[in-house]
Amino acid sequence: MSRTQDLRHNVINQMIDGIAKGHITSPLPSQASLAEMYSISRTTVRNTLSHLHQCGVLEKVGDYYIIVRTPRVEDGFDCVSQSSDAQAEIFEHAFFQMINQRQLRAGDSFSELQLARAANVSAVVVREFLLRFCRYNLIVNIRRGQWSMNKFDQNYAEKLFELREMLETHALNRFLNLAHSDERWLQAKELLARHRQLRDTIGNSYRMFSQLDRDFHTLILSAANNPFFNQSLEIISVIFHFHYQWDESDLKQRNIVAIEEHMAILSALIFRNDLDAVRELRRHLDTAKQSMIRSITQYSD
Repeated sequence: MSRTQDLRHNVINQMIDGIAKGHITSPLPSQASLAEMYSISRTTVRNTLSHLHQCGVLEKVGDYYIIVRTPRVEDGFDCVSQSSDAQAEIFEHAFFQMINQRQLRAGDSFSELQLARAANVSAVVVREFLLRFCRYNLIVNIRRGQWSMNKFDQNYAEKLFELREMLETHALNRFLNLAHSDERWLQAKELLARHRQLRDTIGNSYRMFSQLDRDFHTLILSAANNPFFNQSLEIISVIFHFHYQWDESDLKQRNIVAIEEHMAILSALIFRNDLDAVRELRRHLDTAKQSMIRSITQYSD
């Protein structure tokens, strides 16, 4: 089975679980929202909706899908027969998604078996991942098979952003020294155009910023040519979203600010203005840092 098909089957299983548990209600969110919720492409969303429509779980009414019956186990797929490596990749994706969707929150307790069933992978795969992941102090092993999500304070956040600033500032300096013929200069221009387009249509599209944000930071880090940088930023991103506990009423404004800050960095990059690029990057990271600190403070009140 191909990796793409593995992902599609896993997302179908997760969406079935979400509908059955009431996490996803009728009518379903837009395809753009589902893509963000599950960190997948719209193509995968469309394939998932099409499968559930053919099974009779969903019915399309106009531009929306409504739930017409409770999904059953047989509506999904058996993915546990996959290799350990494939299951590990599936579970990592599912675990980060649970955090980003706030299905796992600070203080929550859970078992390896619960997570294994939710992601349709082996409990052994879950345990091995959690043992590796616990070194970031985001989770703690209470007893064998049982885990809890940690809370952390402002000091932790400040150390986290100290690491992030070192990684991204180094990568930005490497980017500024790329050869003029490097294709990433063109990618930076294309990314700036995408930011402008989203800024001009931000009214109903502000949730689309998450993918743009991922593409922006991935492009910057690519100049470091260091896979450990990418892994570190992925963990930082997960922890960052983990402590976004606030009401989403200001999400649109936060994304507008971030878009403008991204555009300032990209513009300075494209015009090879080293000092401005570094200054704007530090300003952007400081904005994100202060936002995270506020969320931690609100959560602890």
